Amino acid sequence: MTVSARAMAAATPAGRDRYVDLLRVASLGTVIAGHWLMAAVGSDGIGNLLALVPALQVLTWGLQIMPVFFFVGGFSHALSYRSLARRTEGPAYAAFLRARLRRLLRPTLVFVLVWAVLALAVQLAGRGGGPLAGAALRLVTQPLWFIGIYLAMVALTPPLLKLHERHGWAAFAALAGAAALVDVLRFALGVPYVEFLNFALVWLAVHQLGFLRADGRIRRPAVLAAAGLAGAALLVACGPYPLSMVGMPGEKVSNMAPPTLALLCHGLWLVGAVQLAARPVGAWLERPRVWRTVVAANGVAMTAFLWHLTAMLAVYAAQLALGMDLPTPATAAWWAQVPVRILAAAALTGVFVALLRRFEAPAPARPATPAGGAAGPVAALGTTLCLLGVLGLSMTGLGGLLDGHSATLIAVPVTAPAAIAMALGGAWLVERSAPARRVRLRG
Repeated sequence: MTVSARAMAAATPAGRDRYVDLLRVASLGTVIAGHWLMAAVGSDGIGNLLALVPALQVLTWGLQIMPVFFFVGGFSHALSYRSLARRTEGPAYAAFLRARLRRLLRPTLVFVLVWAVLALAVQLAGRGGGPLAGAALRLVTQPLWFIGIYLAMVALTPPLLKLHERHGWAAFAALAGAAALVDVLRFALGVPYVEFLNFALVWLAVHQLGFLRADGRIRRPAVLAAAGLAGAALLVACGPYPLSMVGMPGEKVSNMAPPTLALLCHGLWLVGAVQLAARPVGAWLERPRVWRTVVAANGVAMTAFLWHLTAMLAVYAAQLALGMDLPTPATAAWWAQVPVRILAAAALTGVFVALLRRFEAPAPARPATPAGGAAGPVAALGTTLCLLGVLGLSMTGLGGLLDGHSATLIAVPVTAPAAIAMALGGAWLVERSAPARRVRLRG
């Protein structure tokens, strides 16, 4: 039975940190709006507005909000794992992975399978669908990278939480220092491939900040924000780091892929900034209507994120189908259409959410087959396969399902069919991993 947002809002525990729920929704909403704005679609394909108008790249210092999402993830993972460990006899690792991943994987795999069928149909038709369709098949899976990183964060939460509990800020400093060392090896010494370590080190350092928030240990957010902003500005002004905090086509160095120390500093300033707003915004969230809106948005946020690019591409496709000329990106005519396109994409995203939101709702529990000591390794293997599959698919796209197109993932070539198979197989293992667990009875 589906529980309404009104009922969920009314049942909210008094001690719940409502601000974290708002940050989760706001960060995904900002990413969606940024993608709609940055996609510069013309008659010859899809470009990036920030590459066409470099002066706008400074906006990424506010719009590149994914550090906030990962920060919120760290906070939520810490509370969830500790709660589960208190209520469960024996190791809680497999049960934790299963509980955190099920709601994320179901809508993601539905998205992947629907688009795989569409891509297969386009390629079997033999026409390629035109330049917009070809670009769409390459572009539509790119945002899945963040889901792959998030899966890694979930899998590493228990050991990193123990590290945090022993060392606090020193655990964060160790990850940040390792990320800085990677950049030194990369830029000063030219060590090949070392930069890919920062996919883990930078994002896990931001995730570690969420643990610190969970324990109330971010006591000077203004200092954190100022230090992060100053560090990012200094690195961009004096180092090899570009201004944009998102990737730009053709650039030699990206702050995003792989992440750099500049992006970590950017994350610090964002975390400090949102912490400064926690108290006044938290009071605002006590209003029933505001809180009901946040609860409702949280229930569909992942579905909206997964399908927002599909909605935007559909709007452009409709323009072409109606015989409308697409103005040259960044021209006055193009800017004049921006509000209409965004409203249309938002409306169509709402349609996708209405049709597919049930896959984001918590699924009924199923009996698990592995038992005892096998559960943890099976869950870890399943999560690893999922994250490799999702990351691989974000790199390969769906344009080469039939021709063996591959991309290199951790020095290994991977194709889209192989990535899809890994994601599906990993999800099955995660689903079957958690054994029936005994819950401690209080008495």
